[in-house]
Amino acid sequence: MEKKHRLDKEAYLGEIAVAYTCCIFNKENLFKEPGVIKQFEEILLKELAAFDLGVYIYLFMPNHLHLITSGKDRSSNHLSFMKSFKQKTGYWLSKNLNCHKWQKDFYDHIIRNYEDINNQVYYILNNPVRAGIVNHWKEYPYKGSTEFNLDEIER
Repeated sequence: MEKKHRLDKEAYLGEIAVAYTCCIFNKENLFKEPGVIKQFEEILLKELAAFDLGVYIYLFMPNHLHLITSGKDRSSNHLSFMKSFKQKTGYWLSKNLNCHKWQKDFYDHIIRNYEDINNQVYYILNNPVRAGIVNHWKEYPYKGSTEFNLDEIER
């Protein structure tokens, strides 16, 4: 029997922030093709709106996705959003790039200290720098936010 690693689903409701990491199966480099990333961004933004969420940051690394969601009201459902997003993008992969798929499940944690959100956003933005892909995070194209204007961040 598999060990339970999720909080109760009620913990994912409301005006909270949740950080996620979703990996591609076998660490394959799916997110190097701008067309694939564009499709995933479109699905991401539609699903965020459907579940009344914003996103502090999303960043597509070659073999995984980081994002921090932001609940807009008490009915915002972070867990249902992520399950729906992975289902819809997984379906897209099965129809268009059947050689790739998501790793089962995803990593998440609820951010309890809102002061920590900026630090986590900067940490995610610097992921491509730490990986040696770019020299400065602003050079990396596969990122976005509905909560911040990333061009105005000076760090």
